[in-house]
Amino acid sequence: MSGESILRVIAKILLPLILLFAFYVQFHGDFGPGGGFQAGVIFAAAIVLYSLVFGRSEGLRVFRPEWAERLAAAGVLIYGGTGVAALLRGGNFLDYNALNPHHPSHGQELGIFLIELGVGLAVASVMTTIFFTFSGRRRSR
Repeated sequence: MSGESILRVIAKILLPLILLFAFYVQFHGDFGPGGGFQAGVIFAAAIVLYSLVFGRSEGLRVFRPEWAERLAAAGVLIYGGTGVAALLRGGNFLDYNALNPHHPSHGQELGIFLIELGVGLAVASVMTTIFFTFSGRRRSR
């Protein structure tokens, strides 16, 4: 077995674990350390690892630039939409209590979840876009 094939096998074993950890950090970030930013960076690191091991073109096939643009926009819309929803319900921007005035703690949970989801989507998309942008550059002489 060559060194390259060993690296590919190890990457195939590690990638699902890295992605699972990213989802764990995303969905448990409101209860402990972590959250959207950290989960987004971990998810992007998995895409970067995949691209480094299997090649940039294969990485672009798996995580297409169009998806990155849409997911980044969706993340910003989720974040901003959560604040606007609070405004429309009579609260301040990002006032999570206004999301569920009868049970403010439920509004807090929903607001934090949505904000962290938006941040995670935006960060993962932007980080992968930055990687693919710089990895596609040629050296100038």
